[in-house]
Amino acid sequence: MKRKTTRFEFRFSGSGGQGVILCSIILAEAAFLAGKRVAQSQSYGPEARGGLCRAELVVDEGEITYPKVMKPDFLLCLTQASLDKFGVNTAEDALIMMDKTLMEPDDLGSYNVVALPILSTASRVVGKAMTANIVAVGAINELLNVAPPEILEEAVKMHIPKGTEEINMLALNEGRKLGQSTKMTIR
Repeated sequence: MKRKTTRFEFRFSGSGGQGVILCSIILAEAAFLAGKRVAQSQSYGPEARGGLCRAELVVDEGEITYPKVMKPDFLLCLTQASLDKFGVNTAEDALIMMDKTLMEPDDLGSYNVVALPILSTASRVVGKAMTANIVAVGAINELLNVAPPEILEEAVKMHIPKGTEEINMLALNEGRKLGQSTKMTIR
């Protein structure tokens, strides 16, 4: 993917309770610690848990003149509803990362689609379904190089509950492995 700008737009989507907002906050923190400029926002339905949820992130080497995502270069989808809603409103050559259990809509033809076992890796390999967002963070950073690995680890530790460092580092490393397995890098 050839880029004319250093601006990169992310959208993270799933259902409330899956941690997509935390996913965007961690990647924003990592990018910021790596010296980049960031703008992060989020929205979710009135249900909060179980309803459609999305978070957005703009990362740029230079000044961010508009803080909102217009057409994301990257889209994470953890539920079918989020893929159906957000899968078609992305940049022309965007990378769409979706959980492997989702059905890919027919109209994703021009996008780069990566289907990874994010949810099953969290529940079966890591042993905690609630770590799916951290698994996704590891895979995303492996593909997009948002920040150096040690900075990403620092950002994760800044935003997780004390006492959960070990399981979250395991989730992060399993996500990295998933990202490495795709043989695709965008940035």
